Amino acid sequence: MLNQRELENFRRLLEEMQSKIKGNLLGISSESKGMKSNELKDEADYALVEKGQNINNTLVLRQIETLKAIKRSLKRLDNGTYGICESCGEEIHIQRLQVKIFADYCISCREKIEEENK
Repeated sequence: MLNQRELENFRRLLEEMQSKIKGNLLGISSESKGMKSNELKDEADYALVEKGQNINNTLVLRQIETLKAIKRSLKRLDNGTYGICESCGEEIHIQRLQVKIFADYCISCREKIEEENK
């Protein structure tokens, strides 16, 4: 079981990640607006802007998913269930949490889920 110091450290790291991602999302939004406001002269310009927007959309979607996972972890920290596998209820090893701080599942359950999704 995680001790209080470890829990506080994970909370701090999660909050830092959350803040960083929110800043990234604001930056991507500003960048997208800047691309749209550029004067486009030909099809190559339009293609370049469209490609940039597609990349930004992919980045935004990944960042939003990560943000959701962080929020779930912060909620679990609040209710005392952080570090507990959502599938089997067993403790998630600290080494796994250090690698993937917002892990919802222990390695065994994650492997089962991935196998089922193939």
